[in-house]
Amino acid sequence: MLAPPRRAWVEQIMGMPVSLHLRGPGLDSAPVRRTVDAVFALLREADEVFSTYRADSEVSRVNRGELAVADAHPWVAEVATLCGEARERTGGWFDTWLPGPDGAHRWDPSGLVKGWAVERAARLPWHDFCLNAGGDVVVSTAPGNPRWRVGVEDPLSPSRLVEVVTLTAGAAATSGTARRGTHIVDPHRGVPTAEVAGVTVVGPSLRWADVYATAAAAKGVSGLDLLTSTGYEGLLIGRDGLVRVTGGFRHFRTSGPVIDP
Repeated sequence: MLAPPRRAWVEQIMGMPVSLHLRGPGLDSAPVRRTVDAVFALLREADEVFSTYRADSEVSRVNRGELAVADAHPWVAEVATLCGEARERTGGWFDTWLPGPDGAHRWDPSGLVKGWAVERAARLPWHDFCLNAGGDVVVSTAPGNPRWRVGVEDPLSPSRLVEVVTLTAGAAATSGTARRGTHIVDPHRGVPTAEVAGVTVVGPSLRWADVYATAAAAKGVSGLDLLTSTGYEGLLIGRDGLVRVTGGFRHFRTSGPVIDP
């Protein structure tokens, strides 16, 4: 069977490369070009609204007390509600109220926004795609086409893959120190997590895969316990070099030196 035609587009958004891969006929058509433009436009708008690095973003203005959530872009209230739900789902291990350099707590929804925005952008009028934002991936596969293969980078040695997972639909999200250094905070102690190098979570929704990956990394080497009965599976690499996986993760595995629990 011949592989379907494939084309990719890449733009730098949210401080990271975002790539959109499409498979199927008509990839040079005007409707496809409009679809691609709409995907990247939505992600740029999400960055304008939620970036904690932009002084003019609505999140920055909310944190300075210049803008009420109720008066902000409608996305802000939606994300604020989801952040509260995420905190409940993870027993407080995912928390968007974090201490700033001056000790004051500020709202930082970044741990949810990327997955939420990419998932929203992936509501495409296209049946076979892979949208990848800095390692957070959402895919859909047309009947009869091969699964998408998603590499899991080794956070202790980023030049190699520790695993490759295959997906026909759904998402994979990774949280860790390979690209951004130590930035995930244990919300119960208010200090960066020290036990975990990286966590990858696979499941139906990128929004929640991203939340669970962040929460598991914050909790430490026992973080995969947060995935019990959620419908999500995960792989965790500790600073000690040991690889831990949930029981159902094997259904997504294709290769790699993964140690079963």
